[in-house]
Amino acid sequence: MAFPTQSSTRTGPRPLARFPGVPPALRHLGPNWYAAVMGTAIVATAGAALRPHLPVPRGAYVAVWALSAALLLVLLAARTAHWIHHADQARRHLLDPAVAPFYGCLAMALLAVGGGTLAVGPDVLGERAAVAVDAVLWCAGTATGLAAAAAVPYLMVTRHRIEAGTASPVWLLPLVAPMVSAALGPGLVPHLPAGQWQEAMLLACYALFGMSLLATLLVLPLVLARLIHHGPLPLALTPTLFLVLGPLGQSTTAVGNLADAAPGAVGAGYARAMSGFALLYGVPVTGFALLWLALATALVVRAARAGMTFSMTWWAFTFPVGTCVTGAAGLARHTGLTAFTWLAVGLFAVLVAAWLVAGVRTALGLARGQLLVPPPGKAGAAAPAAHAETAAAPAPLVPAGPETLAETAGAPAPLLTAAPAGEPRPAQP
Repeated sequence: MAFPTQSSTRTGPRPLARFPGVPPALRHLGPNWYAAVMGTAIVATAGAALRPHLPVPRGAYVAVWALSAALLLVLLAARTAHWIHHADQARRHLLDPAVAPFYGCLAMALLAVGGGTLAVGPDVLGERAAVAVDAVLWCAGTATGLAAAAAVPYLMVTRHRIEAGTASPVWLLPLVAPMVSAALGPGLVPHLPAGQWQEAMLLACYALFGMSLLATLLVLPLVLARLIHHGPLPLALTPTLFLVLGPLGQSTTAVGNLADAAPGAVGAGYARAMSGFALLYGVPVTGFALLWLALATALVVRAARAGMTFSMTWWAFTFPVGTCVTGAAGLARHTGLTAFTWLAVGLFAVLVAAWLVAGVRTALGLARGQLLVPPPGKAGAAAPAAHAETAAAPAPLVPAGPETLAETAGAPAPLLTAAPAGEPRPAQP
């Protein structure tokens, strides 16, 4: 892969001086930053689901939800400015197979804040306003999620150049967005007119559930095969293994919420069947989620011992774990088993700890100017070569240019290249 070299003739994007009101760092703000919104909003939603079992003031969840809403507004404005003033970079993100899947985070950020609005927002906005805000965000997030779920695989087939054995958990991001819609849509069912409207909404959420589930089942074997045949992910990308928990926990949450919304929306027989399905599906999937959690944790500990440093991929420790909290809380609600309640409480403690660490490290990185610096390759010809060497071990994500991996992780090159990406695997005889 050839990298651009410095030249006396400027042929690239227009100079930033043409846009004096736009901070230069905005050029390097990728769609992965929406993960911070998702990870913050799920703390409020998961906490609200466990409210009877945790001695936490309701105002704490309201404050976290308000923070997530503020972050969403700031990022929407920043990303809009990015598309207006740095359209070339935005198009490059779409054509980069390592960055394009993060557009699913936009949809999930909208949905997560909407779900938090319905869960704890009525204390501030009132019920009618909270329902209206959630309805708008759910519709916008669902439309965006469906577009991402279709467009990103299309780009992977037609425009991206993807090598064999480079599957990444990041590929799940656009596919899990419809599952988030399926999990949060049932909250709007009681606020719709009885009859056709409620039944249509309920069945539409089941369609979104199936769409996301089947697509996830196609990608998960690729991710596991990549790990088995090519070894651990690069250190900076190791936290993305937690993304696999997203569709598992969110699908368990979805079937539980759909079962809760079924009585009155569909016939009694269908409602009983949906309640049974919530258990028959949710319990085995939760078991697999715990197995994957153990595997991912072991690999993260291995990466930490090898020198893994902070990057924006650490936000993968938040939202996926939060979906497991809401899934376990739903199982506790449907079964009455204290074991599921304790599981949800334990996972919530992990979620809060991960959110605090990721939030503090992100704030410090922004304050020190470390997270939105130009990626390697802008300073000279030597940096791109070093960056390409790091991005290629042990299995490249096939970046379209020297900026890809640093922008995907949301961190400058030193955070991604300070430690070896993985150990070489012995050759087979």
